[in-house]
Amino acid sequence: MPELQQLPAEILLGIINEKLRLYCKNQQELLYDIDISPQQLEQKLNQLGYEYDVVANQYRKMRDN
Repeated sequence: MPELQQLPAEILLGIINEKLRLYCKNQQELLYDIDISPQQLEQKLNQLGYEYDVVANQYRKMRDN
């Protein structure tokens, strides 16, 4: 999927979580499937306060500590 890094973080989050839910069994498979660096993905989703949850296999809102 081209130009993912150009999308707003909110739209990217929806696309990424749908891919994880329907097509990719883990984050590593997702990163292999999309054309965006792990650092870019994490940085973009961290802006929204989301991080990868291994158990749920999706990006979820970080807990406030």
